[in-house]
Amino acid sequence: MILSDFARALAQIGDPRFRRVLILGALLALMLLAVITVLLLALIRWADLGALGPLRTGPASGIGALLSAGTLALMPVLAVYLMIPAAAAFSSLFMESVAEAVEDRHYPGLPPPLKRGLGTGLIEAVNFTGLFLAVNLLLLAALALGPLYIPLYWALNGLLLGRETFSLIAQRRLPAAQARALRKAHRGQIWLAGTAMAMALSLPLVALVIPVLGVASFTHLFHRLARA
Repeated sequence: MILSDFARALAQIGDPRFRRVLILGALLALMLLAVITVLLLALIRWADLGALGPLRTGPASGIGALLSAGTLALMPVLAVYLMIPAAAAFSSLFMESVAEAVEDRHYPGLPPPLKRGLGTGLIEAVNFTGLFLAVNLLLLAALALGPLYIPLYWALNGLLLGRETFSLIAQRRLPAAQARALRKAHRGQIWLAGTAMAMALSLPLVALVIPVLGVASFTHLFHRLARA
């Protein structure tokens, strides 16, 4: 069933509204990565000029250059790690456009969705992204588990992605209490769908389209479960 939800979402990838959001989402992810890179390099520069000043052995310290080069080399890894928080922000900010496109094509005749103000969407995006950043920072401690880290990373992020994305989609159509009850009744499917999304977000380039396909798939998932 989850595969059929994804297949229906993938079949709609050419929708103009999907393409517009894909471009916005890619720009969001690249901007986030660029900002973090600049901040890290600025921090290294500050440390080299200030805190590491007494350690200099000549007019130009090699420590800062070494750290800067290491930071740039690690950016592809950091980009993969940041895709899940970026997808979290994306889901909150651009969900409405994707969900509307899916419903217009596959579920015609629905009443208008429940109103969500722009301020609500921004607050949800900030909270959603902050939660994922906090959890993934804490997950760094699990690196000591070696090979077990990757399935743990997918499972935990999948739990959060599934829970939060489904809640956002469901609350477009149901009061919060009913949306929460539906999510709890089908938590296994929702976790599995979220884990598949987390795994796909770990793939470079592919990760750029996954937020759109994820929201679309969860829209199909919601309507399937709501009608069950």
